[in-house]
Amino acid sequence: MSEKIADVIKETENNKADRQEQYFFRTDQLTVGYDGKPLIREINIQLKKGEILTLIGPNGAGKTTLFRLIMGLETVDKGTFEVGETVKLAYVDQQHKDIDPAKSVYQVISGGNELIRLGNRDINARAYLSRFNFSGADQEKLCGMLSGGERNRLHLAMALKEEGNVLLLDEPTNDIDVNTLRALEEGLDDFAGCAVVISHDRWFLDRICTHILAFEGNSEVFFFEGSYSEYEENKMKRMGNVEPKRVRYRKLMED
Repeated sequence: MSEKIADVIKETENNKADRQEQYFFRTDQLTVGYDGKPLIREINIQLKKGEILTLIGPNGAGKTTLFRLIMGLETVDKGTFEVGETVKLAYVDQQHKDIDPAKSVYQVISGGNELIRLGNRDINARAYLSRFNFSGADQEKLCGMLSGGERNRLHLAMALKEEGNVLLLDEPTNDIDVNTLRALEEGLDDFAGCAVVISHDRWFLDRICTHILAFEGNSEVFFFEGSYSEYEENKMKRMGNVEPKRVRYRKLMED
């Protein structure tokens, strides 16, 4: 299945390598707060084609606030936040609010049409679902009866069907099997747009991220270019500890 999801990402119209967008979003001295408390203070970041920004930090630190800002649901307190002209968002949230529990998996994806548009061609909706490991019987399941992993796969299928060039992924590795995880990693590696990811999965982050925005407490946000392991080493040195913990990798494929 790993090749299937990666192929879907490659085929999307907004994943063409000749996209000329100079940046997808950028900030200048951005400050955003909630209920009078600053969550993000004076940060400068720019996200361009092929880059994957991961947001790390404790719950309530401001990660979701930044997601909401990207989606146009929050306003800037100070500074500027600019979105590129061609940006089209595709959002996968951990609550899966867009999934209708009364509809089948097939109904959610097909919208009542046998064919769906992907890139510059029409493909069979059932064939599309099979790429996300939904067999014929699984496609008739009511969404309200799906497991957590199945809901994650379905929401990923829904998001990629929208052909966004900016993927917003909120805890995408929750409840998914290792093969789906590998598929997601490979797909993100080939994605020509950009992605913003919230995750507590350090192994996943170390494989996919190019940049990190770390919410380190007391409204302090640190922007770092590099992998999770490199960020952790940098943080340890900044905090006075030169012996960073090394990431131990788990197996990606089941035996």
